[in-house]
Amino acid sequence: MKILFAASECVPFIKTGGLADVIGALAPVLAKMGHDVRVIIPKYSAIPDEHVNQMQHVVDFEVELGWRKQYCGIEQLQKDGVTYYFVDNRYYFGRNYIYGLAGDEYERFAFFSRSVLNSLPLIGFMPDVLHAHDWQAGMIPALLRIQYAHLPDYANIKTVMTIHNLRYQGVFGVKEVQDVLGLGDSLFTDDKLEFFGAANFLKAGIVYADEVTTVSPSYSEEIQTAYYGERLDGLLRAKKDHLHGILNGLDIVDYDPEHDKYIAATYSAGNLEGKKACKKALQEQLGLEVREDAPIIAMVSRLSNQKGLDLVDYVIADIMRQDVQLVCLGMGDSRYVNLFSWAEQNYPGRVAARFVMDHALAHQVYAGADIFLMPSQFEPCGLSQMIALRYGTLPIVRETGGLRDTVLSYNEFTGEGNGFSFFNYNAHDMLHTIERALDYYWHKPEIWAKIQERGMSTDFSWDRSANAYIDLYSKLIGSRKEKPVPKASEKATGKPSKTETKPTVQEKPVKAKAAAKKSVATKAVETEAEEAKAPAKPVVEEKPSTQKPVAKKTVAKKAVTKEAEIAEEPKRKVSAKKVSKPKAAADKPKKASK
Repeated sequence: MKILFAASECVPFIKTGGLADVIGALAPVLAKMGHDVRVIIPKYSAIPDEHVNQMQHVVDFEVELGWRKQYCGIEQLQKDGVTYYFVDNRYYFGRNYIYGLAGDEYERFAFFSRSVLNSLPLIGFMPDVLHAHDWQAGMIPALLRIQYAHLPDYANIKTVMTIHNLRYQGVFGVKEVQDVLGLGDSLFTDDKLEFFGAANFLKAGIVYADEVTTVSPSYSEEIQTAYYGERLDGLLRAKKDHLHGILNGLDIVDYDPEHDKYIAATYSAGNLEGKKACKKALQEQLGLEVREDAPIIAMVSRLSNQKGLDLVDYVIADIMRQDVQLVCLGMGDSRYVNLFSWAEQNYPGRVAARFVMDHALAHQVYAGADIFLMPSQFEPCGLSQMIALRYGTLPIVRETGGLRDTVLSYNEFTGEGNGFSFFNYNAHDMLHTIERALDYYWHKPEIWAKIQERGMSTDFSWDRSANAYIDLYSKLIGSRKEKPVPKASEKATGKPSKTETKPTVQEKPVKAKAAAKKSVATKAVETEAEEAKAPAKPVVEEKPSTQKPVAKKTVAKKAVTKEAEIAEEPKRKVSAKKVSKPKAAADKPKKASK
């Protein structure tokens, strides 16, 4: 199976969030399963030289954006059985940031979307499945269906759109998007690309993709409600039969406490002695009091409201009244930078905050902490709680999205559970859950150790998730084979090929002469649609007509003269009836031209 991932970031080349981890971990797993998997991302200036120096130039060409023509180069390198392509244009991607500062994001990722599709025949790779990730690649399924599907090479490509975070949708002005992508007004309706008077890249992907996925089963259900749906809940409910929640996996090679090169001492579920050494090393490194009995509560996160940090803000003084230490690692909103800076000053030796993205330090925090706090307002999947479990750091989470799917609150009656959780988005519910976890840490160490061992033994690898994606891809390709697309020679002549499927019992074969006439009419309709750049509804695939030829009926209808209509002779009346009978069928060209 040939699979192409299109995304805006991928580890180890460039990363700003969990999207990069998913692309970088899932692609090699699918490749090991025997599939031809390739990934295409922009070539940012921030990609380290160690990777840039390994790239080989494949091809360069021009990409049309409205009236402009922009250079595009494609570079590639091989790694872990996966071919990675990089879209090169220094004007769009040679900047000192990844997203969002210049106000032309719509143009940057419209260029990326167009470049991906234009590059396919030039790099010699036409995928069976084109898998687009998040809004930056959302226009790819839309453009494929609107402007490329009539081309034989593109006709059989199936598309999957994955929503990693519904809050980020890529919403821009309609005129700006029309200018760069040449999309007609008829496409900007509420059932297609229009979104409250604007153009929406993520919505475009959801509408036009064959299948839509999210990164956890619970999140796929939540986003169909008004609370989590970010004003797209109605569309997602309409697509529910093509909406799937597939839980993300974890790179168990990178995050492995038994072989982690970043931590002070390695350890395993059967022997946790090394974790004590990691805790001491973390306390020394961050300037905390070196105390084995003081539990460390850690947060490794983007600093934003989504992560539930407003709850922490509300009760941080109550948390610090407990005999605990607090560690925060991440970047984000100034409000939370100020919060943890204040806490570090007011609780010296007990609070440490580092406002950086440091991969090595993150490993050390996961290994050295005792409790991992993740009270998210919403969480599509979340990798941090899975990493924490793998390192024997028990998570405290809010029951939402992927957190609900991966963390089961400890049940003292059944002995089940691998962490602690609360349901309501409420600061004191969170505080009560923290106090409950601390009670087990201080007073029931045998139960604490049992929960640690259970969490570290949980399988969070990509294998199960990869199989779910393969099943989805296989169904798509199977549905494609059930409806074969006409060959280029058929479109030119209007005659069926030798391999064309035979008509069913209810269908009547169309005569060759009539089919040729119909082909001319069909070609005219397609030409008109291309010029208007507003094709027919993309979610419905039209089947070859089995009705009697339209052209023949049109000629017959023209033969009815005004004289025949007003004549009173019975013979002429009968003649008029005969030629007027197929009136309903004669309306079909009008329907097609719409």
